[in-house]
Amino acid sequence: MKRLWALAIFTFFLSVISTFAQTGTTAYEFMNIPVSAHSAAVGGNNVSMVEDDVTLMFTNPALLSNVSSKTLNFNFMTYMAGATKMSAAFAMQAGERGTWAVGAQVLNYGEMKETTIAYEQIGTFRATDIALQGGYTYMLSDEWTGGVQGKVLMSNYGEFKSMGLCVDLGLNYYDEDLGFSFGAVAQNVGGQVKSLHEVKEKMPFNLAMGISKEFANAPVRLSLSLQDLTHWKSTYYTTSDGREISGGKRFWNHVSLGAEVFPTSQTWVALGYNFRRGNEMKVADSSHWAGFSIGGGIGIKKFKVGVAYAKYHIASSSLIVNASYSL
Repeated sequence: MKRLWALAIFTFFLSVISTFAQTGTTAYEFMNIPVSAHSAAVGGNNVSMVEDDVTLMFTNPALLSNVSSKTLNFNFMTYMAGATKMSAAFAMQAGERGTWAVGAQVLNYGEMKETTIAYEQIGTFRATDIALQGGYTYMLSDEWTGGVQGKVLMSNYGEFKSMGLCVDLGLNYYDEDLGFSFGAVAQNVGGQVKSLHEVKEKMPFNLAMGISKEFANAPVRLSLSLQDLTHWKSTYYTTSDGREISGGKRFWNHVSLGAEVFPTSQTWVALGYNFRRGNEMKVADSSHWAGFSIGGGIGIKKFKVGVAYAKYHIASSSLIVNASYSL
């Protein structure tokens, strides 16, 4: 029966492809910025890593089943100039097979100038994006885990405000003997309740899948992730000199790769590459290291710290810091 539930969830993912295939600009794009340093270090939105890491709930709620009970987490990220992102999470086991968690994200763009149509400054305002979420994960069998979390998304740009409601639906298969993990998630399934303007915008829906493989004879794990699987139309980018270049229907723009080394059972070092991010940044005449990410982490008893470095905006590079403690 539990395997039938897993099949039902996966079937739902397939049906979502035709229902939520979207094009054009979407709201709440800040949800595509990583929270987890570990996930960011291996290329971005990894949905298949099985770790005692509560920050993975922000990419796939089904990955919560391996998190220690009563884990409290705080995160900080430098985004672009003047903008920072902060987040927090708490997870707790519920019975032998269940885990629930709550989390929050705040992207603060700092203080901005308020101007007229003629570009005359008439004041200043602050701009923020906020996400509040709560979810539940259940082990359907010894290998299959399903998870769901609801989210409230809000944008506050001076006098303009918006709100959206959505859910993430996740699935994970993990064979400990083989060291193999498969993950799938439908992120941000929902819609806007209140828009910034008269027309409601689309949600940042993302259908993602991925695999991770550990090796018995080496402290190494490799990951491959596929993102944005409902958007396959050509994309266009504008260079600094005004030229418009087609990104094409590139399969690799949906792929990110990651490799990890575990020097000890409590430490990790990772390197990743996100093909889409690398392509977009290079077209925008950014650095030659666009698309690459690197990170590491260490655990000391109940305390864990993770750090990752990457580039998510042409204006600057980003540093993500995670700190977790099991109460």
